[in-house]
Amino acid sequence: MNPYLRNIFCVLLISLGACVPMETTMKNHETEQSQNNGGLQLTQEESTAMEGDMIKFQLSSPAFENKGKIPSKFTCKGEDVSPPLEWKDAPTGVVSYALIMDDPDAPVGTWIHWVIFNIPGLATSLGEGIEPGQDVLDGAIQGKSSWGRNQYNGPCPPAGEHRYFFKLYALDIELNLKGNASKADVIQAIQGHTLGMAELMGVFSR
Repeated sequence: MNPYLRNIFCVLLISLGACVPMETTMKNHETEQSQNNGGLQLTQEESTAMEGDMIKFQLSSPAFENKGKIPSKFTCKGEDVSPPLEWKDAPTGVVSYALIMDDPDAPVGTWIHWVIFNIPGLATSLGEGIEPGQDVLDGAIQGKSSWGRNQYNGPCPPAGEHRYFFKLYALDIELNLKGNASKADVIQAIQGHTLGMAELMGVFSR
């Protein structure tokens, strides 16, 4: 509709509360999405995987605080090893965990830095420096990153400060996937099997 005509229309209807500014509508939608996801930063695919009851538990690292700077050791400017991770208050009945680390601020779209799944359900941490390769950690499997590698590759932004999200999914199954699995494969496989999710975010710039 022509903006001028729309404004006239709004003036006529405003007393009835029938005209709401588009900006307000979008803001309310974004707020609703954030509330539905418990404040987690989720893509549409991830939100679909989270349908139903989900417990939000705690994921942290002794190497950096949530929303804090990721030390160079865990980036391409240092040793580029995976950071230590710890979690607690996970839901009961966990059979396995899946972890995805990505960068939504990459100029080419979300960049996947790490995919690892079938982490044993009794685990409460991942040690520093998980070795490259598909099979690690008593049955856990590392999938493909955006580099096409079965390993962790740390932050390496071309410019500016980027955010890096570590998302840990508590599952009621082991995933029937192999080392060629991508983030998209994992997200699809966990649909209907996610008991809870934890998230840790760090930042880094070069």
